[in-house]
Amino acid sequence: MFKEFKDFIAKGNVMDMAVGIIVGAAFTAIVSSMVADLINPFIGLFTGGLDFTNNYLVLSGEVPAGASLDAAREAGAAVFAYGAFLMAVINFLIIAFVVFMLVRYVNKLKAAALPPKEVTPAGPSELDILIEIRDSLKK
Repeated sequence: MFKEFKDFIAKGNVMDMAVGIIVGAAFTAIVSSMVADLINPFIGLFTGGLDFTNNYLVLSGEVPAGASLDAAREAGAAVFAYGAFLMAVINFLIIAFVVFMLVRYVNKLKAAALPPKEVTPAGPSELDILIEIRDSLKK
């Protein structure tokens, strides 16, 4: 049983997957920082500092007027935090777009690094062959 497990772990697919997960976790931190520290400030600049994070509705409990979402949660109130959810969706869309652009760029680099494919001339079409057979039968 241990030998089977060792063989399973030693397969390239498992090792590639493990490396992918580790690199993906590190990449997530980089992209999240880029969104939070570089892109969101520009969006805030163009939208007048618009931030929905502290928008919520109190479902039950007492919360002082104008309290932040964290203060409302600390007060033990049940809150419907639609602003935090909306910001999470916006951040997801930004991150997805950034990842799309990076993958697109990497694919272009891969395509440029590959040797050009040889173009093989197309053979005669099915119609050409049938016409040739018909002409041969007429003779």
